[in-house]
Amino acid sequence: MDHASLRAALADVVAIPVTPFGADGGVERDTYRALLRRMLDGGVRAVTPGGNTGEFYALTPQERVLVTELTIEETGDRAAVLVGVGHDLPTATAAARHARDLGAGMVMVHQPVHPYVSRDGWIAYHREIADAVPELGVVPYIRNPLLDGATIARLGELCPNVIGVKYAVPDAARFGAVARDAGLDRFVWIAGLAELYAPAYWAMGATGFTSGLVNVAPAVSLAMLEALRAGDQQAAAKVWEQIRPFEDLRAADQSADNVTVVKEALDALGLCRRDVRPPSRLLPEAHRAEIAAMVGGWSI
Repeated sequence: MDHASLRAALADVVAIPVTPFGADGGVERDTYRALLRRMLDGGVRAVTPGGNTGEFYALTPQERVLVTELTIEETGDRAAVLVGVGHDLPTATAAARHARDLGAGMVMVHQPVHPYVSRDGWIAYHREIADAVPELGVVPYIRNPLLDGATIARLGELCPNVIGVKYAVPDAARFGAVARDAGLDRFVWIAGLAELYAPAYWAMGATGFTSGLVNVAPAVSLAMLEALRAGDQQAAAKVWEQIRPFEDLRAADQSADNVTVVKEALDALGLCRRDVRPPSRLLPEAHRAEIAAMVGGWSI
């Protein structure tokens, strides 16, 4: 895929698949493939294996490789694959090359896990990954409000294959300023905080959004995308109101139950075990019926 095709793929619902675990604690390969097929059949055209909803930081190196391989095998040419990479630079660059060799078109670079992140160091980290895979589109994942538009613009100047930005700072005004300072048209801007923030970020220049909800209800996520593309604020607000209780549960306590709520909904639908790995937790019993009732009222 050329950069134009990759950019078009990012301007969409970018699904973050969960990683299902079996009774033995390992990755359930068949269940993972089935969840992917369900999303693809539902209209999803971009997927990110190794995202935070996929419990990236709780997977072993071998499991991260496995999830990437399963995704690319199952997806084929039905959707763009944006592989999550991160950790130390040798690990991140090796994962990016592995994704390239398997046929992925893009990588998403997780925010550097380090207590001391300078702007120059952030650029150097992403530049080394981007330079290792010049054939791939590269998408930084930004959760740090101190990263400004000038820093992102500089990375874009140094690395033509940095084609998009997943922006996940919960501040729409900040996002609008950063996107314009970095280059509104230079990058594809993805609302990295999913459907609940998508309308506000869309108004400020985002053309795609990430989603964990799409694991549960692809039709609901795609209804939000359709409304935003049509400029139908009333329809977008209707979807927003429908999913707000679900997404509020995911966002509570600094997103402590972000993955847990999604897996609980999948468990209620009989699609996936609810198991998550520490530092996530199982959802308290009191909330399980609440999740099942929410999901039961959606068009799935």
